[in-house]
Amino acid sequence: MIPTLQRPTVPAITTPHPETQDPAPSWVRRNRLRLAAAATVLVLVTVELVLGWSSLVDALHHLRRPHLGWLLLAVAAEIVSMHAYARMQRRLLQSAGVHAPLMDNVRLAYAAHSLNETLPGGPAFSTRLNFQQMRRFGATPAVASWVIALSGILSACALAAITVAGALAAGGNADWRHLTGLLTATILLIAGARRIARRPDLFHAPLAAVNRLRRRPADHGHDRVQDFLTQLRAARLRPALGLSAALLAVLNWLLDATGLWLCFLAIGEPAPGVTATLLAFCAAMAAGTVTIVPGGLGIIDSALILGLITGGVAGPAAVATVVLYRLISFGFIIGLGWLSWLRLRRRSTTPA
Repeated sequence: MIPTLQRPTVPAITTPHPETQDPAPSWVRRNRLRLAAAATVLVLVTVELVLGWSSLVDALHHLRRPHLGWLLLAVAAEIVSMHAYARMQRRLLQSAGVHAPLMDNVRLAYAAHSLNETLPGGPAFSTRLNFQQMRRFGATPAVASWVIALSGILSACALAAITVAGALAAGGNADWRHLTGLLTATILLIAGARRIARRPDLFHAPLAAVNRLRRRPADHGHDRVQDFLTQLRAARLRPALGLSAALLAVLNWLLDATGLWLCFLAIGEPAPGVTATLLAFCAAMAAGTVTIVPGGLGIIDSALILGLITGGVAGPAAVATVVLYRLISFGFIIGLGWLSWLRLRRRSTTPA
């Protein structure tokens, strides 16, 4: 609502001082940055297409008649990879006593992945969907938050472990600090959650300090914090379930990389070594964490192509393989994910 100003007796036109004008909202600035970044990526991709047009034509020639058997195996590897991630989250839910049908977990994994990869600000939409569906499975808010956080850390640790293994196999130096930091974060998250759940009094002093800053009573919000910690006590990750979840997280990435490797055979090209494929794959996935454009388009593709060429793959073969791999891992899997999202939405809106 715009406040009513008193009409001046003498008409005048005033120009607000630049320093008194309200700055653009933060979401406007973020959108401008995203648009600028996307435009930059688009320009770079256009330049790459112009400079590498002859190689692209040769690469597309490889895709005319892919070997059906190897192509189906590549598709199967990507599907099983998604199932491994779904089973990993299911193990974490089971550790808190939440038992949901496997297919519900699989649909959630596909749908959340599609939201994460295709929408601007996808991680926020993906997290929201995971939280809502896990609550529908029967998880408390604390357990759902714990599972989402831990599954993300386990996935990052698995990718870092594969990267370290690939670097050691190639005779290079491994980034042990990165892997150690991720493993430490995982251990601290699990141990800290159990410690705080058992000793809720540890939150009394920090909560009182925050309330003093907010000029509120010292016990303000105490009941909600107590209820959250009570819910968190249900999350007890036993060693067997924890090891199973970690192995499934590793398997998720390894099967994804296997899909890339099988794409070489599908286009009729000799596949490179496992180490070269893993290093190129891990580098591309790490680059894809910079979510400038949906799905890391242009970023993951360029990193994969450059990594494979560095590993000794010919340019046209690398381009053709990456195009086929992205058609499967991005196009096909994302398509299944949106179908799963529609199914989840239909179930959530259907009255019981």
